Amino acid sequence: MALELRPNCECCDRDISPASTEAYICTFECTFCLECASQKLRFVCPNCGGELVRRPVRPAAKLVKNPASKVRVVRGEPCPTR
Repeated sequence: MALELRPNCECCDRDISPASTEAYICTFECTFCLECASQKLRFVCPNCGGELVRRPVRPAAKLVKNPASKVRVVRGEPCPTR
């Protein structure tokens, strides 16, 4: 089972490509851009309280068989500032 590689930041809805090294996730795959993860959230997931870590990059050749998700997830409430 591969990571979903969600296409956007859950806080600001900024696009995040599967090749981005500036995507951060928790163990539930909540996904945030570097700016939101570091400045707003201080690397703590606002949904579960878990640590946000850099999402690994899937090699382009593997994206053919295991593509990134196209489902956008956006929080229904503003992301907290810590």
